[in-house]
Amino acid sequence: MRAGLPGVVARAADGEILGWAALSRVSSRHVYRGVGAVSIYVAPEHTRRGVGHTLLEGLIESSEAAGFWTVEAGIFPENTASVALHESCGFTLVGVRRRVGQMPDGRWRDVALYERRSPVVGDG
Repeated sequence: MRAGLPGVVARAADGEILGWAALSRVSSRHVYRGVGAVSIYVAPEHTRRGVGHTLLEGLIESSEAAGFWTVEAGIFPENTASVALHESCGFTLVGVRRRVGQMPDGRWRDVALYERRSPVVGDG
């Protein structure tokens, strides 16, 4: 996790890490102090079991407790499972950033930008 920023970890009863979710700041500028970027990971063998939803809901709760009014996520458009997860947690599509991600093999990727505005922090 990033020091001083919200993050959550899902563990099995035996302590195995099933996944994690964390925020990073989108900018060091004061005006964006309440805006965070979501990173989420679920171990492949634990997908489609609700782990991602539990993690993202926990991160949203932690982010609001820490004063974040907006959280955003960049998702490859064809990652329909991640899109569905974020939409189920209140994120909406705000745009597509064209050819902004470059893969290790040199291919350029579009990234769909989703965001969730807190109904309890800031003006909602």
